[in-house]
Amino acid sequence: MLSGAIPGRKVLSALIAATPSTEAPAPAFLDFDGIEVATASFLREAVIGFRDYARQSLPNVYPVVANIVPAVAEELDFFVRARGDVIWSCDLDAKDQVVGARLIGDLDPAQRSTFDAVIELGAITAPELAARFADQRIGPTAWNNRLSALATKGLLVERKQGKSKSFSPLLGIA
Repeated sequence: MLSGAIPGRKVLSALIAATPSTEAPAPAFLDFDGIEVATASFLREAVIGFRDYARQSLPNVYPVVANIVPAVAEELDFFVRARGDVIWSCDLDAKDQVVGARLIGDLDPAQRSTFDAVIELGAITAPELAARFADQRIGPTAWNNRLSALATKGLLVERKQGKSKSFSPLLGIA
């Protein structure tokens, strides 16, 4: 059982201390295997706190919640939806391979359509999305803003390609 803001902050401190910066983008799995209960205050401080820290200070580290039981997923979903937020979740098999990647929380309709397009198309730039969806009359700047917002949430990996940026999904949706 993981409960309370203070224990959550202690776990956050330990996660920050134990997580090195990486050269290449990589998921950081927060494995909840064996955890039956986690409160919203703990999840806020430890999980969302670490995700926010990593996205601001460790640009190639992408936290993912792994192996959570339905009760913990429900608590996390309730919390992130109330914030208008979302986070990756998955299961890990015996070889630590991702199984059943999914989002917890909800994206607004514009972000959802952008996320779905990147899932379908793979690595893509804002100008490429603008050209591909020209009928929607959304310019490259608006596409870039959407893509950057999804990268800030840790859903997409952002890579520099010359003067532009390419975005790709961190995980594949099951």
